[in-house]
Amino acid sequence: MSADINITVIDREGQQHNLIAPTDMNMNLMEVCKSHELPVKGTCGGMAMCASCHCYIESAHVLKNPSEDEEDMLDQAFFVENKSRLGCQIFMSSDLEGLLVTLAPESD
Repeated sequence: MSADINITVIDREGQQHNLIAPTDMNMNLMEVCKSHELPVKGTCGGMAMCASCHCYIESAHVLKNPSEDEEDMLDQAFFVENKSRLGCQIFMSSDLEGLLVTLAPESD
């Protein structure tokens, strides 16, 4: 059984990136994006204290409900939609095989 999953990330220019993400390293989506050199800053280091890893969940995957800290940060973010999440709060697991996300636009 493989410890890797396939996810797709659409960057801010609309370019699609098919990524392989390990599920056995406790990595979150922000870290996976950074490891593939996608433009995700992760300014706070994954503590849900900024929105530089803000993304939109495009696939029908059911994710764990956002924490109160994540909801508070999204309340302060730009370009928030119903499908908005912080990438640092989405940890890679086998049930996320085929996940499709779009990086949210950066604020001006």
